[in-house]
Amino acid sequence: MRLTLWFLGLFGVAVALALFASGNPGTITVFWPPYRVDLSLNLVVLSLLLVFALMHGAFKALSALFAIPAQARSWRMRYQERSMHSALLDALSHLVAGRFIRARKAAELVLSREAAMTRSGEVWPDAARLRVLAHLLAAESAQALQDKAAREVHFQQALAQSASAEASSTREGVQLRAVRWSLEDRDPRAALDWLSQLPSGVARRTVALRLRLKVARLAGQNDLALETARLLVKHKAFSEAAALSLVRALALEYIQTANEPERLVAVWARLEATERNVPEVALAAAGRLLRLGGDVSLAFTWLLLVWERMTQTASGLEPDQKIVLIRVMENGFSAAGASIDTVWLSRIEKAQQAAPGDASLQYLAGVACLHLQLWGKAQQLIRQALPRLDDASLLTRAWQVLAELAQQQGDEAQAMAAWKSAAQVTLRRKR
Repeated sequence: MRLTLWFLGLFGVAVALALFASGNPGTITVFWPPYRVDLSLNLVVLSLLLVFALMHGAFKALSALFAIPAQARSWRMRYQERSMHSALLDALSHLVAGRFIRARKAAELVLSREAAMTRSGEVWPDAARLRVLAHLLAAESAQALQDKAAREVHFQQALAQSASAEASSTREGVQLRAVRWSLEDRDPRAALDWLSQLPSGVARRTVALRLRLKVARLAGQNDLALETARLLVKHKAFSEAAALSLVRALALEYIQTANEPERLVAVWARLEATERNVPEVALAAAGRLLRLGGDVSLAFTWLLLVWERMTQTASGLEPDQKIVLIRVMENGFSAAGASIDTVWLSRIEKAQQAAPGDASLQYLAGVACLHLQLWGKAQQLIRQALPRLDDASLLTRAWQVLAELAQQQGDEAQAMAAWKSAAQVTLRRKR
């Protein structure tokens, strides 16, 4: 349809020109004394059109002639840009493929071609960012090759180039790579220094938090590691199970760093409520407090939530956690001696009555009676629990308690038999 309209318009113009030219009697007279020249109007119009076309063509030709140097310069610049981008892609592909020597050579080729363009006076807006990325790729390749001197040279160049306004967006990446390299070099002090130089917005990113977690664990700063792990959990950087495992491991490491009861109490205060409710954490903290000679009542206070979870919730505790709880409470009874809190004794009796078939609770009740000097009742409870104890450590300890009770009663034969049984259980466990 459009082509038809063009043809109709062209035919209309042709008809109008034909009518104008065929029926136009006009003339133009040019006086040039002593001459007079009469020219047809059609000829004058045609001549003017021809002169205009010739002038237009001449100007176009001159413009194209004068534009040849600029076009040649633009072509050379585009060729150099394509060459540099190709070399940059080669460097990236070689780096991810593990061909580090080729990657470094390709990155250095990018830098040499960019330097040649700069010396020739060519200026283009992405030159600074390209230099930073090329230096960074070369430094990464040198790091993989353990060429620390070359890595440092390229890194310093990348850091200097990223300080310019044109390449400011690449500076954060350069600093993060510095943190990772320091971490690979097992230099936590340098890594922490680079982390402190990151802007606040960058430091809250997941990748920066992951690096800070690794650096904090390497540096032994358990409080910083635990704080960072909490932030990562809030950012949902881990699955629920992985987050629980990580926080539990960090809390346990943090507790193990305390070498004094006061320090352990301070560590416990820094833990969040959800972390204190983890059975392994509470058991480890209470056990370490008892080993350090701390307040026994405080240790039992930390164990209260674990005890309630075991006795009042449907999920309860894992068998290993239950055994650890009993051993920690037994150590607490030993440290308290005859001054055992009767409230705990009533809790144990109530739990043992609620689950009469639980041998471990019966054993715990016997141990509590033992430290209250209720030897007859202690001996009775432990003997009743003895055939049903599945855990080898509790079974060994039960025989040892019976041996001690027999010695107190002066029954050496029964004591020797109990010691022998304890030794046999220990040997079976080692096998």
